[in-house]
Amino acid sequence: MTEPFRCELVSRDRIYQMSRLLAAEIRGRGFVPDIVVAIARGGFVPARILCDYLDISTLTSIQVTHYTAGASRKKCARLAAPLTTDVRGLHVLIADDVNDTGETLAVALEHISGFQPAGVRVAVLHTKQVSTFRPDFYVGRVVKWRWLIYPWAVIEDVTGLLDKMTARPATPEEAALFFARQFQCRVPLGILQDVYALAGWTSPPAAGVWRTAREKVE
Repeated sequence: MTEPFRCELVSRDRIYQMSRLLAAEIRGRGFVPDIVVAIARGGFVPARILCDYLDISTLTSIQVTHYTAGASRKKCARLAAPLTTDVRGLHVLIADDVNDTGETLAVALEHISGFQPAGVRVAVLHTKQVSTFRPDFYVGRVVKWRWLIYPWAVIEDVTGLLDKMTARPATPEEAALFFARQFQCRVPLGILQDVYALAGWTSPPAAGVWRTAREKVE
């Protein structure tokens, strides 16, 4: 049985708003990046929005693995995909979604600093008070720890949390009640229907929920 803890489902609108405010913070503090390095996978979306607001055309990435689906954490953060872009003499902005323990950002900063950039700064949407790492720029400060479920990982995280259970809720409707009780988090029924369909937990498959859709564009 998954132990109770609090989760927060972060909306797409909130992500865009926070990314905009993060860009304003970076500009206001006088840092002018030449390149943005996204930490895969959570940093991809914030990094791209920052590029838009900061008028930066060069975007690359590295991958550091630490957390997996459903708030599960590996023993230590590990560099899985190193930097392949030359950043020597450049001002680098590292972008990620959240600073949780700080281990991922510490690994990323150490790795990129080894390529002799002119300067490196770290920007995140959320930073948690429990972290040992202090990012240069952030928007949201999480004082009471909770697991943040971002739009780009909602299926993965919800599936992971449900998959840990010894007795999984039989239906998406029951799962919605479970999330409200166990994680103090309201997960829309449509998301839970998608989770059950993709995981093969519905019978008949998808119950008509998961279909190929085509949008007419004129």
